[in-house]
Amino acid sequence: MRKIMRYDDVEVDVVAEGQGPLVVLLPSAGRDSLDFDDLAATLAVEGYRVLRPQPRGVFGSTGPMTGITLHDLARDVARVIEDEGGGPAFVGGHAFGQWVARMTATDYPHLVRGVMLIAAAAKSIPPELSAGVNKCSDPATPRTERLALLQQLFFAPGHDPSEWLEGWHLPARVCQRVASAATRQAEWWGGGNAPILDLQAALDPFKPREKRHELKDELGDRVTVEVIDGASHALIPEQPEAVAASLVRWMRGVAG
Repeated sequence: MRKIMRYDDVEVDVVAEGQGPLVVLLPSAGRDSLDFDDLAATLAVEGYRVLRPQPRGVFGSTGPMTGITLHDLARDVARVIEDEGGGPAFVGGHAFGQWVARMTATDYPHLVRGVMLIAAAAKSIPPELSAGVNKCSDPATPRTERLALLQQLFFAPGHDPSEWLEGWHLPARVCQRVASAATRQAEWWGGGNAPILDLQAALDPFKPREKRHELKDELGDRVTVEVIDGASHALIPEQPEAVAASLVRWMRGVAG
């Protein structure tokens, strides 16, 4: 089902399916939560209530797009969880989405049961990676260049990057850059005190092998690291069954 959740001057377009413990899935920078169609369907079959709030600037989600921080984007997620009864929820984010997931866990610990980082970047990345994302997400960039960048940055060899030529929303991307620039990394990095699954892709240029245990070394035993072979930064469309299995296994372990 599709619904609009409203509070103050914000409207959040939410896709909801399934019944059971709450799971919230947040998309990567400038993309919409329809990227999670297959994953959400699998999680619903496994007995979860899956919520997919669209970011501000995507489809029916509206709200202030300037003068905001990640705390504002986390508030959108918190209100969605509260609208569903308060959870607590497992909150998972792909790439940039995990910044918002960690911010939500920091600001609203009573609403978050655990945080799932899906293809999270290392604590610091080369600026050319961010510049590449900006170019491949811009439809004004020539198609051949976009495909080459998508292959280089997001998809492992042998995987078709063309499916990601669509699904980008530049107003949301700009909004997210504004919010990120106005928020210190230290404010969201630790994800509060929630258990964390750091689900990595073996070939992700944003998380090279030498940074694989960076977060666990810093935060200790509340971080579980899992690595999925045959995937890069996109991860979910590349290895959908492995991603779903890892998430379900970890959530069931946290729930006991």
